[in-house]
Amino acid sequence: MPDSRIEQRVGTPDIYADLQRRLMTAGFAPGAKLMPSALQHEYGCSANTVRDVLLQLSKVGLVEFEIQRGFRARRVSAERRSDVARFRVLLEQEGAVASMARGGLAWEARLTAAHHSLSHIEREIGRQGQVGALLPLWSDAERAFHETLISDCGMPLLIETYASVYMQFRQQIVGLEEAYAPDFLHRIVAEHQAILDAALSGAERPLRQAIHDHQKRHL
Repeated sequence: MPDSRIEQRVGTPDIYADLQRRLMTAGFAPGAKLMPSALQHEYGCSANTVRDVLLQLSKVGLVEFEIQRGFRARRVSAERRSDVARFRVLLEQEGAVASMARGGLAWEARLTAAHHSLSHIEREIGRQGQVGALLPLWSDAERAFHETLISDCGMPLLIETYASVYMQFRQQIVGLEEAYAPDFLHRIVAEHQAILDAALSGAERPLRQAIHDHQKRHL
């Protein structure tokens, strides 16, 4: 089902945002066929509108499209996850180091605020003992933290590419590990803190290492 906040006859940007989130948070099974004729009834729009949105999502790697076979949610695999994770590390390291050099106090404040929001959600997940319905909220907060980390790098193409790679990575992770166990999340909490500490230290090598360590289990 689409996000409950999506009303009938929504605009194309809202449909794009909702389908993007569903693809990143296990809203569709990996490899599931995406039928514009079915989705149009969920969103109260034309099949052509849904088709256009799915084509856009295929350009950022979340949807697979084949002529005469239609659209599918991207399939997941350990190999694909590793490949995307390696590229993510490279982009994030370069973007974070450049942002640390350029961003100054304003960047540090925004990064600290993004981490505070993420930590609040992670503590609530820990209290409940499972991710459950908090997965979309956590996914948004985690993405905001990492995007803030590279936001002052001064390289728009890197930021644009990273956004696509991050979405593909999140889809691969959720597709392989739909239920995040508490001990799995506990490691992630510590890794996010290590990235923040390294970024605020102003030292390049610890920051690169913290970013690598955050992904090393996937490499």
